[in-house]
Amino acid sequence: MADSRTSRPSEGLGSTSPAPAVTRAAAVMDALAASATGRLTLSDLARELGIPKSSTSNLLLALEEARLISRQGAEFTLGRKLVELGAAYLSRLDEVQEFYRFCEQAPTLSGETVRIAMLDGTNVIYLARYEGHPAVRLTSNIGDKMPVSLCAVGKALIARLHDHDIDAMFPDDVQLPVLTPKSLRTGAELKAQLQTIREQGYAFEDEESTTGVVCLAVSVPTRGAHGPSLGLSVTALKATYSAEQGSRMVKELNELARSLGNPMG
Repeated sequence: MADSRTSRPSEGLGSTSPAPAVTRAAAVMDALAASATGRLTLSDLARELGIPKSSTSNLLLALEEARLISRQGAEFTLGRKLVELGAAYLSRLDEVQEFYRFCEQAPTLSGETVRIAMLDGTNVIYLARYEGHPAVRLTSNIGDKMPVSLCAVGKALIARLHDHDIDAMFPDDVQLPVLTPKSLRTGAELKAQLQTIREQGYAFEDEESTTGVVCLAVSVPTRGAHGPSLGLSVTALKATYSAEQGSRMVKELNELARSLGNPMG
């Protein structure tokens, strides 16, 4: 099947946007973030945007001057300015600051690896990570995206959605991404877990994203009509995990969730 961008190279991505340059700049950074190596050439990016190399080159020069991307030989990578912008964004989220304060003082969570994440379509984005002792390091970092079907926090968040929305996102026969032999394979398998999650009030991930690692998660009550859809998760090594430990973890996650969702409560 022909790519529609190659048939109209003079238009390309952003041609219908009120600010095409901004749309294309965002596409450049998305492409670099999605790249397996984190590096792409001018030719790679021109193909991604569907515009001539000359236009792409001018765009890359502007992004490089703004420190949003960096040139390394013939390739481009994301720039350090994005770290500064991301840090500024997170520093202004009251939920993130409260998250760290609570984890430091919690009897159980203070010794665990705990994360706060935000729902983004069929993925979650991790906003903050508290590392207790010992930390489970074979898990997602700040800024990482993870398909909701592969993580407890993703399942906890979509369990809050209406069934018709979940059906639209995950038809029964849709093939889900797989990372381990225990990963869920289809939309039907994912939806089969949601009723249990709703009934017990938390989600459990059993080596579905990382072999040897389990995870428990709860959703945060939405703050206001347009509040972000946030969730909390705690990770443990399966070899040392127990049901009693899980009960303590869920209890403290729920306390933290209530604190984040209703700071005056």
